[in-house]
Amino acid sequence: MKERQLIFMDFEFSMPEGKNSPRNFYPEIIEAGIVLIRNGNIEKQFSSYVKPMAFPKLTQRCKKFLHIKQENVDDGMPFHELVNYLKEINDGTSQNKIITWGNMDIKVLRNNCQQAKLSYPLQGEYVDLSMEYKRFFGDRNQTGLWKAVEEYGKDGIGKHHKALDDALTTYHIYKLVEKDKQYLQKASPPTIGDRVDLSKLYNLLA
Repeated sequence: MKERQLIFMDFEFSMPEGKNSPRNFYPEIIEAGIVLIRNGNIEKQFSSYVKPMAFPKLTQRCKKFLHIKQENVDDGMPFHELVNYLKEINDGTSQNKIITWGNMDIKVLRNNCQQAKLSYPLQGEYVDLSMEYKRFFGDRNQTGLWKAVEEYGKDGIGKHHKALDDALTTYHIYKLVEKDKQYLQKASPPTIGDRVDLSKLYNLLA
């Protein structure tokens, strides 16, 4: 049986400008950050800009928000090479655990593969860590990646909206949440004194 591996992914996407954007616009992956974990250790890190296919020119909004220059994506890897890399790190079984913060990374990857007529490259269990975080802490709303780090009293890794830094930060939060889960599982069961207010019982017997 192959060893289970964790794949942390973060993608940055192209953005429409607004009312002047084409009606058929769809977000494309323009930067990829991937962290592969085996036996609790970082096995591989991957970072690259990705050249958009359908809408090659970035909007001003996109460049300003992500601090990505047009020449960055012009010199980026073709999308099919990113898909090939994901196929390469995929072990071909359901033993992968693919972890993202939010569900947009998977949705955009699937759509981009469909648009490019490429087969989807990953297999395994998908985990939206933002939803796990929400359920674990009982939050009403989903929390942003770097806000979640701050709530833990920690610092994010590198720069926000830098794909590899966000993937590493997601891995960082994953370890913190898993540690808290283990702590709760190992906690001692409550005693009868924890469950019952004994002072009220003593008063009744007095």
